[in-house]
Amino acid sequence: MNTSSPSDRERGTEKLNWIERRREKIRAEIERNRRGEYTVPTWVLAVALIAIVGGWLALIFLVG
Repeated sequence: MNTSSPSDRERGTEKLNWIERRREKIRAEIERNRRGEYTVPTWVLAVALIAIVGGWLALIFLVG
């Protein structure tokens, strides 16, 4: 006896499609990284800049 309705099957299919799309995106990203097309996200660069500037300011004000 099958108790799943068509809407349950559609949701299951949508979930499988979403998983497959996600896996494909991950595969594509790994391939790009292996080819050397890796880039650092902007937020990482911003955090690094803030940390460097904050460190210099702390050094200037705490030592000086």
